[in-house]
Amino acid sequence: MMLSSRMPELASLEIFLAIAKTGSLGGAAREFGLTQQAVSARLASLEAQIGVGLAVRTTRGSQLTPAGVLVAEWATRLVELAHEVDAGLGSLRAKSRERIRVVASQTIAECLMPQWLVSLQAARSGSGTAPEVILTATNSERAIASVRDGTADLGFVENPGSPNGLGSCVVAHDELVVVVPPGHKWTRRSRRVSPAELAQTPLVTREPPSGIRDSLIVALQQALGDDLQQAPAVLELSSAAAMRAAVLAGAGPAVMSRLAVADDLAVSRLSAVTIPELNLRRKLRAIWLGGRTPPAGAIRDLLSHINT
Repeated sequence: MMLSSRMPELASLEIFLAIAKTGSLGGAAREFGLTQQAVSARLASLEAQIGVGLAVRTTRGSQLTPAGVLVAEWATRLVELAHEVDAGLGSLRAKSRERIRVVASQTIAECLMPQWLVSLQAARSGSGTAPEVILTATNSERAIASVRDGTADLGFVENPGSPNGLGSCVVAHDELVVVVPPGHKWTRRSRRVSPAELAQTPLVTREPPSGIRDSLIVALQQALGDDLQQAPAVLELSSAAAMRAAVLAGAGPAVMSRLAVADDLAVSRLSAVTIPELNLRRKLRAIWLGGRTPPAGAIRDLLSHINT
């Protein structure tokens, strides 16, 4: 049920309680930093609203009427509860600023988030103000959905372009790379692999939808246009580790994030195949619900740290 229009606001009740406590309009005025005339006007407005006289002036100050005594008792309980709720809400706001629910695509979650979080903890170790980050790894589409429906406060995605209706900023750059096992035929021949040949080769890929697949399709479309005809995947896997293992087992080439295979390339466990006609560079983004500026508090602090 809705409260009636006779129900006064808390601020008026707080001033009335000050009158009851101090026994005068002047005492209440001093407590709230108001003029005595302002307190008198607030009391008159309160009495008019509820339709009952609450206090009378005497030579010794202001004395509560019998009705005023009852209202003061009720108002005391109500104002005390309001202060309790106000403090509780403040605590919830503080906790929400200290804890961030983050959802990130696999590449970012595995290759970038650990170093970002460790460096943030180190930077804030003296002040003790580093937020608690609850991280969930998924694909870019699910990360976008989680931010949209409010189950995540902040997302990190790797698919092309900025998601509509969300704020975003670039937090890192990456490059896709075609990888094969050492000694693969593509590493032994003098003729380079063309975009068309890559498109027509069954690849080891991530499961749809994923940012890597979307980025590869965009790059192939830019290179081949309407001539793009892409072969079905030989395997669709859910993690970079599974894709590496499949490539090494001879299942087929894969297009993967350079971040995910940097160590494999450094020790020649995998070989990179260069295709100059393909632009495989991409931007990694943070996304949030709202405008172009990240929400104040822990989210903005984390993004500021990442971008420094």
